[in-house]
Amino acid sequence: MVATHARQEATARGYIYVHSSPRALSPHVEWAVGRALGVPVSFDWSEQPVLRGAQRAEYQWEGACGTGARLASALRGWDHLRFEVTEDAGFGADGARWLHTPDLGIFFAQTDTAGNVVIPEDRLRHAMDLAGANALELHRQLRITLGQAWDDELEPFRHAGDFNSVVWLHQVG
Repeated sequence: MVATHARQEATARGYIYVHSSPRALSPHVEWAVGRALGVPVSFDWSEQPVLRGAQRAEYQWEGACGTGARLASALRGWDHLRFEVTEDAGFGADGARWLHTPDLGIFFAQTDTAGNVVIPEDRLRHAMDLAGANALELHRQLRITLGQAWDDELEPFRHAGDFNSVVWLHQVG
């Protein structure tokens, strides 16, 4: 008796955070994301208060493992776009994070199940080799390895999204 097992394709999920897109580019961003996902998408765009004339949006996606890479590739060619794409870690699959800014281009990192950046051993060894005994250079190399420049540039745009859901509480009486 031969047992046959249907192979199920692993699914992944994640988020797209468009931190800033020129208004005219926004429909093209939706089209590119929809093309990468294989289904039409519609984002809920809002004004980006950090950059006049720009819009921001967040979109949760689901697809086959590797979809995050397809999404990041679909968006990376546009110079005026700031975005992040995440793909959550799953059973037998690492997570991933792609960051893009107009000035820095794209950055990729593996992530664990909690979303922390995972630095492979060879990248750490390379940073140590470049730094030698210079502690300041090691610090600089580790910041590069972690993508700190991308995080620094995107941080004000991330916080701008917090303004959309702020609920002000005040004491009466």
